[in-house]
Amino acid sequence: MSSFVPFLIYIGIFIASYLVVHYIVRHSTITGFNSLKTVTFGDESAVTSDRWASIISVITIFVLWGMFTGSVLLPKFLHMPGPFIGEASFEYTAETPDGQKDTATVTVLVHPVDQKVDAPEVDPGDGWAKNDSAAIGAWRSGLIRVDKNDELGRDAGATVTEVNGRPIAPGESVQTEFGRVGMSPKGTLNFEPAKGWQMEAIWLPPPEDVAKRFVEIASQGFRGSTLWEHIGYSLMRVIVGFFLGALVGIPLGYAMGLSDWFRGWFDPIVEFMRPVPPLALIPLVIIWAGIGEAGKIILLFLAALWIMAIAARSGVSGVKISKVHAAYSLGANKRQIMRYVIVPNSLPEIFTGARVAMGVCWGTVVAAELVAAEKGAGMMIMTAAKFQNTDIVIMGIIMIGVIGFGIDILMRWAERMLVPWKGRG
Repeated sequence: MSSFVPFLIYIGIFIASYLVVHYIVRHSTITGFNSLKTVTFGDESAVTSDRWASIISVITIFVLWGMFTGSVLLPKFLHMPGPFIGEASFEYTAETPDGQKDTATVTVLVHPVDQKVDAPEVDPGDGWAKNDSAAIGAWRSGLIRVDKNDELGRDAGATVTEVNGRPIAPGESVQTEFGRVGMSPKGTLNFEPAKGWQMEAIWLPPPEDVAKRFVEIASQGFRGSTLWEHIGYSLMRVIVGFFLGALVGIPLGYAMGLSDWFRGWFDPIVEFMRPVPPLALIPLVIIWAGIGEAGKIILLFLAALWIMAIAARSGVSGVKISKVHAAYSLGANKRQIMRYVIVPNSLPEIFTGARVAMGVCWGTVVAAELVAAEKGAGMMIMTAAKFQNTDIVIMGIIMIGVIGFGIDILMRWAERMLVPWKGRG
């Protein structure tokens, strides 16, 4: 159930934000009827991104991240319950084959995982079952041989039958105030302190740790290269691979859109390769071109090629025949129709394909750099993962997402500048 808590909180924030923005902020502002649109389907300008929704969405992600990692950037009342840290205790009852029973107390000092702490000293108490103590790190668990210091232990046939007055057997467990007490198949007790809802830093570090790591790598570098060199190498591979893919794919798409023979010849190849993910080609590319730069460029070339070919083919096929007839009626020849009708009307589809291809290439280069790369964003993530440096992994993921988003914005800007007639018929 606890794994669904972040999702439920996210849904709650979404609903609350929608109600606040749309029913309080928006309805308190008087707007004219001219700003209202009655048609939304098929009208690209009718539905635009709500800036308030975007801002709240990003803030919500970071707030949830901080809530479930105990971030110092948030006030403590917003933190989710963390792991139990402190002194815990539970009682166990041992019984001998002849029916003798005795009860003893186990004291467990639960400490932060980055500290080394000795088990606390306890009074062994009276009776043949003696009190025990242990030290266990938060988010960890540990076996406790409670019979080790008992006068009648496992060698005498004594077994633990109850924990805090509740029966327990091998393979079973008892939930206590401080955590779970289980029993191994051999009868040894295992104590697992309550973990709470926060994530351990090794799995998900708080935002400030990731920010500190970013500043550290940006100033000191990573594995002998600066952060900007790693990013630069990845961008260079993407740009070269995309350029080569577009250089071949766009003419191929035009040929398929204008010629029945080219369409019939290349259509099976393009449609066959289109659903094949670029990552599936990595082993084959390594066999053909090795693990150097050539192999990575070829992989990115193949990732962009089919997308650009399909986009160009779709752009040519989508040109309205009425425009072609109008150009012929005005005396245009085939070359003029190609230049002034086919190319301009197919550019919107080509730019859409280019945005998709750049996104695919950017995602593919990260995977390609996981294999024997000396520089690159993917290499940083792979190397950090081997040493469980989760903060570097998350930093790399965020960096990749931000750069990918920036590339998409740049492509949209270029589309607006170069194809201003898009959506105008």
